[in-house]
Amino acid sequence: VQLQASGGGLVQAGGSLRLSCVDPGRTFSSYALGWFRQAPGKEREFVATVTSGGRVYYADSVKGRFTASRDGAKNTVSLQMNSLEPEDTAVYYCAAARNQGSLRIVTSLSGYNYWGQGTQVTVSS
Repeated sequence: VQLQASGGGLVQAGGSLRLSCVDPGRTFSSYALGWFRQAPGKEREFVATVTSGGRVYYADSVKGRFTASRDGAKNTVSLQMNSLEPEDTAVYYCAAARNQGSLRIVTSLSGYNYWGQGTQVTVSS
């Protein structure tokens, strides 16, 4: 049972990055898939989630700048990040939440059962 996140890197403020999280075993097709991030010295926080039914929800801090989506055929969930700010610097994690139904929004860390390894995003000013 594994999620594999990738796509992080170093970008200047105002730039863009696209993160991807792959479910190679097709294990999480009926799960909600979410993105979280953890900056140095801070707690891990919710960023975005996509339910198995395609409903999307964002944290206020990224709304209008980030777009989350999932591709069932490719078993991936992506996070397109535009207009990046230095405050977006963090390790980004993808996660899967089981038994949530197709439309239920889950934003708490405890609601997610499986986690990817994280990918570093650094935004320079």
